[in-house]
Amino acid sequence: MPELPEVETTIRGLQKVLNRTFIDVWTDTKKTVKKPGFNKFKKKIKSKKIKKIWRRGKNIVIELSEGYSLLIHQKMTGHLLYGDWKKDKVNQYIHLKFFLDNNKVLALSDLRKFAKVELWKTKELLKELDSLGPEALDITFNKFKKVLKKGKIKQILMDQKVIAGIGNIYSDEILWESKVNPFKDALKLTDKELRLIFNNIKKVLKKAVKLKGTSISDYRDTKGEKGFFEKERKAYQRDKCQRCGSKIKRKKIGGRTAHFCPKCQRL
Repeated sequence: MPELPEVETTIRGLQKVLNRTFIDVWTDTKKTVKKPGFNKFKKKIKSKKIKKIWRRGKNIVIELSEGYSLLIHQKMTGHLLYGDWKKDKVNQYIHLKFFLDNNKVLALSDLRKFAKVELWKTKELLKELDSLGPEALDITFNKFKKVLKKGKIKQILMDQKVIAGIGNIYSDEILWESKVNPFKDALKLTDKELRLIFNNIKKVLKKAVKLKGTSISDYRDTKGEKGFFEKERKAYQRDKCQRCGSKIKRKKIGGRTAHFCPKCQRL
């Protein structure tokens, strides 16, 4: 699932569609549009001008004219493409196309069809997004300590109402860098451990943004190209620890799989 670095990369790639106007929209999977139904969506989206594009957590927000906004969550296998992209085995699953006034197309490729697209009144959407926690790249150390709650630290890092933007891949990488076991209770971590985690949230995410995200599976940028962070992974889907050579352990936690070194990240 695209996390903060992948969504941020997408947002940056989409800035070139600012001030463009939607001419029409097509889909072969109407359920992708969750709000309103596709027929109403198609009618309302026409002639709307793109005024601003930004990110909130893992969500893409495209502010439009007349007080409307598009909310796009790419979910497991979705990625947005713009213009002329390379059609390969990943970029061929186009299920939604927005036709623009410059004869270009903004398209959603989504193998598993889990992505969601919603049209909101902007004021209502902003209220809805207020339920998310502070942004992972903006949060201060004091705020970080205050928002933590009881629970395993990996799950807390992935809880979008606690901190917005971190998912399975980057929580593994952050905790590996910090030498903290993902199953430790967040409220029992020492100040030293908390400081390490906080610093590595910034370090790992900034590096991943610079490298345009992780493309182990389906994620691609708006040109249909891979990100490069996968080469920097230290824990997620690795076989051996990059520090000590121990076998990386994989263990389920809240429906997801944690990857960690049992020697470097002792419980």
